[in-house]
Amino acid sequence: MDFQDYQRRSRETARYPDVGANILYPTLGLCGEAGEVADKVKKVLRDRAGVFGPDVRDDLRLELGDVLWYVAQLATELGLDLEEVAGANLAKLASRADRNVIGGSGDRR
Repeated sequence: MDFQDYQRRSRETARYPDVGANILYPTLGLCGEAGEVADKVKKVLRDRAGVFGPDVRDDLRLELGDVLWYVAQLATELGLDLEEVAGANLAKLASRADRNVIGGSGDRR
């Protein structure tokens, strides 16, 4: 499966107010799901001495899938192709690595 296929297929399951004209819903969903990922990682550090067993990895796989779903919906709402978003990200990071500016701050460094 590629990003375009995922974006198209995930859209078939989009059920939220004003699908096609609602940036806020998938943005909030993305934040919530990313928070769930962070919370699971936090609990592994607190309760499991940082050991990510198979059960936790499986839980994180599911949560990361939810993050991906919301990223795809937000991209679609914005009229962006997820494959192009991913490609642009890799190009940006490669450019930063080539210029030795991976570290630091600023979106357009």
